[in-house]
Amino acid sequence: MGGTGRARGTAAFGPGPGAVHAGAVGLFAVALGAVVVRGVSAPGVALAFVVLIALGECVRITLPGDREQAPIGAAGALAYALLGPLRGLPTAHGVLQVVVVAGVGMLLALLPSAVVPRSARRHRRRPWNDPARRDTAARRLIGVGFAAVLFQPLYNSGLVDRYSPDGPAYGVFLTVVAALAALCDATLAAALRRARSGLRFPAALEDELRSLFGIGSAIVATGMLVSLAAGEVGLWALPLFCAPLLLAQVSFRRAAAARATTGQTIASLAKATEVAGYTPPGHARRVADTACALGRELGLGTRELALLEYAALMHDVGQLSLVEPVPDGATALLSDEEQQRIARLGSEVIRRTGVPRQVAEQVARSADPWHGPDGGADRSVPLAARIIRVANAHDDLLTAARGRGVGEAVGGLEVLEALRMGRGRVYDARVVDALVRVRG
Repeated sequence: MGGTGRARGTAAFGPGPGAVHAGAVGLFAVALGAVVVRGVSAPGVALAFVVLIALGECVRITLPGDREQAPIGAAGALAYALLGPLRGLPTAHGVLQVVVVAGVGMLLALLPSAVVPRSARRHRRRPWNDPARRDTAARRLIGVGFAAVLFQPLYNSGLVDRYSPDGPAYGVFLTVVAALAALCDATLAAALRRARSGLRFPAALEDELRSLFGIGSAIVATGMLVSLAAGEVGLWALPLFCAPLLLAQVSFRRAAAARATTGQTIASLAKATEVAGYTPPGHARRVADTACALGRELGLGTRELALLEYAALMHDVGQLSLVEPVPDGATALLSDEEQQRIARLGSEVIRRTGVPRQVAEQVARSADPWHGPDGGADRSVPLAARIIRVANAHDDLLTAARGRGVGEAVGGLEVLEALRMGRGRVYDARVVDALVRVRG
């Protein structure tokens, strides 16, 4: 995405990564100083949670959108923030000790990759200084601190015991606190993604909330369950009730392996047209990059962007059925009827590969003009298909301009002007306007 769009998006909402990191570091430093001066309450319990969080941080999974998550570590930190009685006896560790325990656990998990950076690469984990991993650690520390602020003062003051003694009321209170903490974490995550990628905040927040109803709900439920069970069985609750979450991680890893297989299939199909000489080298990748930039500008979420990228990479697969290659693979210079025929042929190939059916539909409609038979806009064409049509035309026309010896800057202006001429007729006006903002 262009620098202008990214800067505009970053300023539009929420704190940037620097502010979140500084807030997390400041919070940890203040908490650590206070705990050092005051001393550690119930050191054995604190150590047990440090170990659980550290081990949980070492067992990470990758979610869609290339986001890493440590479910057991997150659940352990939340459980400590919501820890009330332990084996029937009250605890008094407080907010600042919760922050220190969570922070120390996360720092211990970073040591292996910090001391031996190659170990992170060997196990396909993000290195300790990776920006995305720092973002995750910072927002989780703030989120855990937020949960502790909501729970610990009320518990330590005796208000929880007074108004919600043993029974459903205590469970409802824990649920409300955990839900608010999860919402805080999702909001911070969306703001950080907005700043890092330029993705619109509503789309980023929608992605985070969707993830919250997946593995996020399991993390919240496990954290609450551990805190409740610890009141009866003590620290045995930690391994007992984190085991199901570990099994859930195995399922997520299998799903990630299936996604990787899909990605390899798509990469092979995208390369086939280049290897066979039907499209210029790098054409599919350039179209996909432009399409994703347009998708982010138009507010698509992570899942929609992933499907859009798949479809954009394979939009020219139908050319393999042609007896004579199109000159320079420039399908944008063909008639609408011929473009549609190639797109339909490509979609039939894609349907037989196991790729999500939405991808085949997007490719099938990617050559449909924006205006319908009656001259009005054809709203049945998916937004992703409209994006691919513009992105493909942009690269085809740029390639043609280079072939005529036109300079890159002049050629870019010519292409944008040509696309503007088809705005609202051949191409969706919104997509063309987004391209002007991204490339202008």
